[in-house]
Amino acid sequence: MATLLRYLNQQCVNFAQVLEDMSQHQRPSENNMMTAVCIDTPGGPESMLLRNVPRPQPEHGKVLIRVHATALNRADTLQRKGLYPAPPGESEVLGLEAAGTVASVGPGVRQCWRLGDRVMTLLSGGGYAEYVAVPEELLMSIPTHLTVYQAAAIPEAWLTAFQLLHFVAQVKEGEIVLVHAGASGVGTAAVQLVRLAGAIPIVTAGSSEKLQMAETLGAAAGFNYKHEDFAEKVSDFTAGRGANVILDCIGGSNWERNVACLATDGRWVLYGLMGGKTVTGDILGKLLSKRGQLLCSLLRSRSLQYKADLVRAFSERALPHFSDPTSSPCHLRPVIDSMFSLDQVADAHRHMEANRNTGKIVINVMNPQ
Repeated sequence: MATLLRYLNQQCVNFAQVLEDMSQHQRPSENNMMTAVCIDTPGGPESMLLRNVPRPQPEHGKVLIRVHATALNRADTLQRKGLYPAPPGESEVLGLEAAGTVASVGPGVRQCWRLGDRVMTLLSGGGYAEYVAVPEELLMSIPTHLTVYQAAAIPEAWLTAFQLLHFVAQVKEGEIVLVHAGASGVGTAAVQLVRLAGAIPIVTAGSSEKLQMAETLGAAAGFNYKHEDFAEKVSDFTAGRGANVILDCIGGSNWERNVACLATDGRWVLYGLMGGKTVTGDILGKLLSKRGQLLCSLLRSRSLQYKADLVRAFSERALPHFSDPTSSPCHLRPVIDSMFSLDQVADAHRHMEANRNTGKIVINVMNPQ
């Protein structure tokens, strides 16, 4: 009798599994699809469309993330216009960072990620979607006291700023670091990381409110580039010595003033071209006379190994400082300007392109359960 009962029980289990498999095949839109922001034709914010697309699967060494929030970056607006395509083999969906929970783990994953773990990650694309598959090397645990929305504001901006300061410029204690767009996502991160490195941050921004924000975060001085010559102000602040490091996302329109306020043997780090890419004049002669270095860097096109090394260094040297402010004398915090829902993504892009944001613009993709 016992043998018969075990046999019948096993048959019930098998039948239940068959029913579940049939159900999975009969409801592909529910189980294998997701909502994502798609672009059929490059253009303005209105060119972005919400659409059901196949959900990615975690391949070897990857983890599937259920995305709760992502955040905007200038690169997103360029990609939307057709000016900054995704690297070969990467998702065409916009979004360079995400925060959420582990949904499933692919084969070959070495770290002990568990379902439901709260994580944030750097991406080469795919953040404007309900799910994204990520190499495990790019995952970071969300600090316990941060919300998933705060976490979404960290990966791209903070890893970019950390990379520019430590991997590219190799900032040293006591140096003066000029941060352009000091109230942007990268700018607000850079100001805090400069302080953490024992250096002195000064910033440019386009309004008194943005300058005040940067100074609240630790900037020693701020200059309104719309109303004053920041090169003169930097010279005055440094008693004529100039800035040892310049973090520049502007480019062409700033080159003369950048070189003018660059210290001898200084490092001018270019990571964006918001002010144009065309330069005319004696840039090489002026740079040579100061023995200055022009260092150019992008993060998205870097190798997986480079990004993994960056994530590891950031996790060791900076991430612990996103702790309870009462427990860290060098507390770091992401600055969030505003939050939009996924179906408001066009409005979010308009907000960024109008330069109205101070800090990061976050998109609520999927409410945490």
